Amino acid sequence: MSDTEVTAAPRPAWSFARPEDGDQPSLREVNATIAVPTSGSWFRRLLAFMGPGYMVSVGYMDPGNWATDLAGGAQFGYTLLFVIMLSNLMAILLQALSARLGIATGRDLAQACRAYYPRPVNYALWVACELAIIACDLAEVIGTAIALQLLFGIPLIGGAIITALDAFLVLLLMNKGFRYIEAFVIALLVIIFSCFAIQIFVAAPPAGTILHSMFVPSPEIVTNPAMLYIAIGIIGATVMPHNLYLHSSIVQTRAYERNDAGKREAIKWATADSTIALMLALFVNAAILIVAAVAFHETGHQDVAEIDQAFRLLSPLLGLGIASVLFAVALLASGLNSTVTATLAGQIIMEGFLRLRIPNWARRLLTRGLAIIPVVVVTALYGEKGTGELLVFSQVVLSMQLPFAVIPLVQFVSDRKKMGSFAIPRGVAALAWVVAAIILVLNFKLLYDTIVGFG
Repeated sequence: MSDTEVTAAPRPAWSFARPEDGDQPSLREVNATIAVPTSGSWFRRLLAFMGPGYMVSVGYMDPGNWATDLAGGAQFGYTLLFVIMLSNLMAILLQALSARLGIATGRDLAQACRAYYPRPVNYALWVACELAIIACDLAEVIGTAIALQLLFGIPLIGGAIITALDAFLVLLLMNKGFRYIEAFVIALLVIIFSCFAIQIFVAAPPAGTILHSMFVPSPEIVTNPAMLYIAIGIIGATVMPHNLYLHSSIVQTRAYERNDAGKREAIKWATADSTIALMLALFVNAAILIVAAVAFHETGHQDVAEIDQAFRLLSPLLGLGIASVLFAVALLASGLNSTVTATLAGQIIMEGFLRLRIPNWARRLLTRGLAIIPVVVVTALYGEKGTGELLVFSQVVLSMQLPFAVIPLVQFVSDRKKMGSFAIPRGVAALAWVVAAIILVLNFKLLYDTIVGFG
């Protein structure tokens, strides 16, 4: 290690800790273990911080996104591209705020909630987070099981049970070091990106229509209950609540100087990292919807909403023999990737809210078991069609949990008493509250339509 690199700090200084809290660093086994240069080219410094953003981006292209994006593209063509763009811009802002909180305070979002909210509120937030983790895990189990079935013919129930073994994959990577986890995640992201780049090239969608749909919203998104349901599902699948907890923790794996100058530098590079990574997620989500619009909506197959349906029809409709295989390979890579980040998020949430540490393998098997049971039951009762509906429903559940993560995050980073000089400017705070309000309004609309029977 050169003299210009900062070595690991055993325990970062809290910016707004209370002595009685006694919090340990989040993910303390990897906290401040990755050296970063304090001089040299900008690219070298960015490279040192690259990794957490890509791990966060995994949650924005996990199997849950596939169901909502496929349904949106097949039923409504390119109309919901605006929702994907909007949710991605929301994600960029919120993840930047999450990184800022973690770096500036030395606490992740769960630890901050525990320190500054009354105990009943803290427990309520913890329950909401756990529900989000289970919903996310549900999507991963279904997506991975479907991919295994499509590629290898493994029955859906068998594939769901096999996904329990991914706990050992996460343990292996964690034991090797955090950079190994990041490398694994980025390698799978490259596979996903490549698979969809090929499909987009073959589909050759109209660029003008895509750009118009992406930047000019249609009023029908709000007025059509069916479209709104999928739109909220897309937001739930894109802006992942547990990702806000995850990002505020894993940015602390970098051994930046734990002083004001070092933190400002770290916030700058961490924000650049997550913004670049989330643009990749935007491409993947948009690509899924665009391919569905070209292959299904424009060919009269608007009823395609299931992943296995898309797999069977994709190659003949696109005229590319390997299109279906590329689709399934990308789905499998997405499911494996989501496993890693959901495991870490679950650990962060449990330790942050409850200060409860259990072995990673036990935590993983517990959450994965909770996700496998409904998949097995629904598959046995309703068949594969039921799992597809369960996948879309899981994303709506995620959307319903968003306010429980977004509101505390915006409140903390806007508070100068807690953040000091690292509090966000008033203009950024106003924008963040607007984003929170949009999420709340959409969720209340969804609840209303569901209760009165119009959803």
